[in-house]
Amino acid sequence: MKSQTVPTNASSVALHALIISAFDKQLPYVDGCFGNICVRLCSPPKRTMARPIMSFALAVLLLGCSLSSAAEDGFSYREALTKSLLFFEAQRSGKLPADQRVKWRGDSALKDGYSQGVDLVGGYYDAGDHVKFGLPMAYAVTMLSWSVIEFEKEIVDAGQLEFALDAIRWGTDYFVKAHRQPDLLWVQVGDGDSDHICWERAEDMTTPRTAYKVDCEHPGSEVAAETAAAMAAASIVFRPYDSKYSDLLLLHARQLFSFADTYRGRYDDSVHSVRKYYPSSTGYSDELLWAAAWLFEATDDKSYLNYVAQNAVVLGGTGWAVTEFSWDNKYAGLQVLLSKVLVRGGGETCNATLNQYKAKAEFFLCACLQKNGGDNVEMTPGGLLYFHDWQNLQYVSSAAFLSAVYSNYLRMANANLVCPDGQISPEMLLKFAESQADYILGKNPKSMSYLVGYRWNYPTHVHHRGASVPSIFELPSAVGCIDGFDYWYVNKDSNPNVIEGALVGGPDLKDEFYDDRCKYEQTEPSIAGNAPLVGLFAALDGLEGDKGHSPKYSTPDSSPGSKQKSAGPNPKPNEAAVEFVHTITNTWKYQGEDYFRHQVTVKNTCGERITYLKLKIENLTGPLWGLSQTQEKKMYELPPWLQVLEPGAGFVFVYIQGGPQAAVSVVAFR
Repeated sequence: MKSQTVPTNASSVALHALIISAFDKQLPYVDGCFGNICVRLCSPPKRTMARPIMSFALAVLLLGCSLSSAAEDGFSYREALTKSLLFFEAQRSGKLPADQRVKWRGDSALKDGYSQGVDLVGGYYDAGDHVKFGLPMAYAVTMLSWSVIEFEKEIVDAGQLEFALDAIRWGTDYFVKAHRQPDLLWVQVGDGDSDHICWERAEDMTTPRTAYKVDCEHPGSEVAAETAAAMAAASIVFRPYDSKYSDLLLLHARQLFSFADTYRGRYDDSVHSVRKYYPSSTGYSDELLWAAAWLFEATDDKSYLNYVAQNAVVLGGTGWAVTEFSWDNKYAGLQVLLSKVLVRGGGETCNATLNQYKAKAEFFLCACLQKNGGDNVEMTPGGLLYFHDWQNLQYVSSAAFLSAVYSNYLRMANANLVCPDGQISPEMLLKFAESQADYILGKNPKSMSYLVGYRWNYPTHVHHRGASVPSIFELPSAVGCIDGFDYWYVNKDSNPNVIEGALVGGPDLKDEFYDDRCKYEQTEPSIAGNAPLVGLFAALDGLEGDKGHSPKYSTPDSSPGSKQKSAGPNPKPNEAAVEFVHTITNTWKYQGEDYFRHQVTVKNTCGERITYLKLKIENLTGPLWGLSQTQEKKMYELPPWLQVLEPGAGFVFVYIQGGPQAAVSVVAFR
């Protein structure tokens, strides 16, 4: 590893990262420069207990640094919101605008559709490739619009409304082009097979740009209905800002819904090339109901509400109890959305059916909360919902978004979520959504942010063609189809372009993650995964800023996915002095026994400065670093370099031992 120079004010963060990297990779030594100080940290060829931890402690004590890092100091949901929107600019296809913020991207695919006599320039590339898949693109626009509808004030307060509207309009402008006749919709440009055999920048594309459509003879109800939902939801968003554009979107939405419903048929039966990539496993019934629900939201036309009520059984709206919400399966989102009608009123003639939709929405939420009897969503040891091996975090983001939205509905109704295994308050449901967001941002066993460009420790080998090849402005010569694979896909160096805000696929069921470009299940981002994050982070930013929400809430010990937490003896109402989060950051065998490196994050949650903190640590059998031991047995205080713990700030201490973790509790604080 080459020596690295970092700014002095980032010294502790960089040192922390360097040491953890050395431990994890079992490097014999690691060099680093921190401000004006350079250091080489040495460890033995074979890991033992004492020497690495002594090197760790000695190096940091000599430098006079704290291990407190950005990841332990709390999360800026506003920064996460900003970056999650920035990702959509990296995914733009077509002629880029003058105010494009992702500067390593250039114009691309400027003749899409021309060979078939239609202008299909624009829209979004789906993920790490360059296919424009209509179904997940429409879903992403629907979710972006829903985010603005539910959390517009928070997005405005964060200064992100303009960028959110731009992200939505980049999609809807494309849909307007793609819907040139009432009963015809262009739903795809490019195909996965030819695209995936090339690794090249969008600006260099040499693969076929064949366009695919659905029409009366070749129906595609899923994609037509989802596009109708996207345009209906977007019409709500634009109504206060551009009423003519809103009306145009609503016209397209009505026509597309009528087309999808009148000429029913699976879109992957008409567009065969999509089957390997975005097949419709649930059919089109959920999208028909979903589109009708959004049209009711946009128009208040009771015929659409009657549609979802009268077709609730035959199309599965009140029959399907699901445990995922995604580009493919809309039932949970539909059921949550229709629950809103019960809260605000206006659907009294359909209340009996709407209550059945609400019951299915609560089935999904209870399953996520681990409160649904034996029918729960799987969860990793680190507390992350686990739906699929492939790009799991896109399902986590949508589930957390629905939790945040439904917590608002519960608060409006002054109600609780009643699950088979207990009642959940709106605050607890929002806290659960926050736990999933925090895992994504770095509160996880790897201490890694799965949102690229957020904090200091994030994936650097993202499975993304444009990010992995130098920008056309840095490397003007074309990168060929095979050359891209030979020189850039297999390159072990970090991506030359940081695709900020991209949500990667994420860790596996055991919280393991491999930052490897070839492991696309874990390192590829997608617009479908990113879109729900906008609403989720906006909701949590509003929570932090006290913008019409309650203050942050304590998680009860029984809440799913929570780490072990201990409260101080002098808590304020509903708040503990500090929060402890235990994570195991490494394991190894020594003389036949398993040892674990424990990292404990200590965060000030009392709302005031803490100048004295006394902790009791029981069942500690190995070395500990990061606290000052007192003369009293088992008692520890703040380390000498940390005199004050500001509200919301945190630090970490580390210990190594075999067997179960130590028990940490607060004895006193002031």
